[in-house]
Amino acid sequence: MPSDCSTADGRTAVNTALAPSGPPSARLILLFAIACGSAVANVYFAQPLLVTLGEQFALGPGLLGAIVAITQLGYAAGLFLLVPLGDLVDRRRLITLQLGLLAAALLIAGLAPGTAALLTALAAVGALAVVAQTMVAAAAHLTAPAFRGRVVGAVTSGVITGILLARTVAGVVADLAGWRAVYLLAAVVTATLAILLRLALPTGLPPTATMPYRRLLASTVTLFARHPLLRVRGMLALLVFASFSTLWSSVVQPLSSPPWSLTHTAIGAFGLAGAAGAAAAGAAGRWNDRGLAQRTTGTALVLLTVSWLPLAFTRQSLWALAIGAVLLDFAVQAVHVTSQSLIYAAQPDAGSRIIGGYMVFYSAGSALGAIGSSTAYAAAGWPAVSALGAAFSGAALLLWATTRRLGPVA
Repeated sequence: MPSDCSTADGRTAVNTALAPSGPPSARLILLFAIACGSAVANVYFAQPLLVTLGEQFALGPGLLGAIVAITQLGYAAGLFLLVPLGDLVDRRRLITLQLGLLAAALLIAGLAPGTAALLTALAAVGALAVVAQTMVAAAAHLTAPAFRGRVVGAVTSGVITGILLARTVAGVVADLAGWRAVYLLAAVVTATLAILLRLALPTGLPPTATMPYRRLLASTVTLFARHPLLRVRGMLALLVFASFSTLWSSVVQPLSSPPWSLTHTAIGAFGLAGAAGAAAAGAAGRWNDRGLAQRTTGTALVLLTVSWLPLAFTRQSLWALAIGAVLLDFAVQAVHVTSQSLIYAAQPDAGSRIIGGYMVFYSAGSALGAIGSSTAYAAAGWPAVSALGAAFSGAALLLWATTRRLGPVA
């Protein structure tokens, strides 16, 4: 007897007898977390290397943000075009294929002879790194609703750790073996993870939609038009990650110039200061399961806005930067995990499309922060960057306070 059947609107009705009754194994959750963190880290390797890449490829300070922005724009394209495929094709095959192609793109980036080749490779890296979101949706699909918040939080902890440690790893490897070694090593790691996941993923990851690819993409837009929750959480993601990117896309410039003049390793080490943000992921997932999503979001957005007070003193104190980074990263990840848990519950059978569409807002915000911060720094230095980051954070807090009155949709 078949385990599922197609409904009139193209969705697949899964046999409830085969629905998950608990979370996946701890081993699979850990592998998901490591693979997600590794995939997303590839998007952020360039941040502590921006000055070096600018010198290598003759890019001025105002153009350094383009390196980050092109990767984020590739990521946005992948989120819209590739992540929804998780609802249409076998997720095990999709995940391992994307990881294999990502390894190839990283290899090309590490060998890039010029600016055009580098930017093209980084755009491909961004587009293929969205496999992390496919894995988040797969983890949610394999988890019973009562456990979903904590599992998504655990997997997202890996994503966050990858984002934060990417700067540290890139800085150390670049100082030891040059910037190209960062991408070549990442290619090897990614290829290895593709093999491990091919062996570890269960075969029972069937598609949840039966419709043409074009209709699948159109349905992503329809989902966001239909659900106010998705639109509100998407806009929060845009503003929150614009603030996040404003800091991490530009802080390399004051840290690499006097009075600090730090090495790649020292600059990357500030990713460790924000590693406390990974703790927010698991905690936020548990709070969401307890029905505290609104309180978590509001508190986190207040912390995000406050974080820019110490960050404004980065040129005077590295302690101020460390304190501000901890607050900012913790707040960003608390909002992010809460949002992902809420939006997946809106329509679980369209989980890949919902998470992919939501993450388009995330990527757009990251690109906006990267371009805005490099422009602001070139025009008026670190004070302008701090003002920009605080403005994004304040706008997110205002949006939440306004839409909260709508009740459960926000």
